[in-house]
Amino acid sequence: MQCERLIKMIKSWYLHVREETMAPARMISFIEDHATSCDICRVDPDLKDEILKITELVLPESKIPKAVRQKSSDEDEPDDIEEQEDEADESEEDTEDSLDDDAEEEEDLNLED
Repeated sequence: MQCERLIKMIKSWYLHVREETMAPARMISFIEDHATSCDICRVDPDLKDEILKITELVLPESKIPKAVRQKSSDEDEPDDIEEQEDEADESEEDTEDSLDDDAEEEEDLNLED
């Protein structure tokens, strides 16, 4: 990585990710946005590979884009990846359902008062 400004920003963003005050996907988005707008980053031939490495380190497996996951891990079968995505989707749906149930219970309690 040749851009000192990007290196400093990545370190700062990573600290926010570790403190859970920034989403890992947002960090990657910020890195990619900077890379497309910075003159130094646009001419850096190794930057794309380095961004992929950072993405693999920071993002949970289920949030990494499918094309990137397939490139980085040839031994994984596509069926396994789809199953992981399905499991992630199901857990998100369960969370949303439980939040809806909690909101309905609160409404019921408020109506009873």
